[in-house]
Amino acid sequence: MEFHFDATFWAFVALAIFVAGALYLKVPAMVAGMLDQRSQEIAKELSEARRLREEAERLLADYTAKKNAAAAEADAMIAHAKEQAVLVAAETRKAAADAIARRQQQAEDRIAQAEASATADVRAAVADAAVAAAEKALREQMNAGAQSQLIDAGVEELKRKFA
Repeated sequence: MEFHFDATFWAFVALAIFVAGALYLKVPAMVAGMLDQRSQEIAKELSEARRLREEAERLLADYTAKKNAAAAEADAMIAHAKEQAVLVAAETRKAAADAIARRQQQAEDRIAQAEASATADVRAAVADAAVAAAEKALREQMNAGAQSQLIDAGVEELKRKFA
C-alpha cells in the first residue's frame, strides 16, 4: 500500500494541526467564555428591558388611574357647579322678588305718607278757613259795646287770678 501525499492529505494535516493548536491554546474555552460573557450581557439587557417595561406599565397604570380620577373629579366639579348655579339662580330670584316686594312696600308707604300729609294739609287749610270765617263772623258781630264787655270780663278774670 502506497500512500500518496496529495493536496487533500496536506489539507487534512493542516486542519489537524490547526485544531490541535487551537485546543492547546484553549481557543474553544476562550470562545465559550466570550460567548458566555456576551450571553450574560444579553441576559442583563433583557432583564433591564423587562424591568423598564414593567416600570413603564406601572407608570401607565398610575397615569391612567390619575386620569380617570381627574376625569371623575372634573365630572363631580361640573355637577357641583351646576347645583351651585341652580342654587344661585334660586337665591337671585328670591332676592329679586324680595327687592321688588320691599320697593313696592316703600312705594305704598310713601303713598300712605303722601295721603296722610295731604289729609293733614287739607285739615289745616280747612281749619285756617274756619278760623278766618269765624274771625270774619265775629268781627261783623262784634261792636264797640261787645268788645268793651269782653275786655272788662278779661280784666276781672286777671284780677281774680292775681289777687
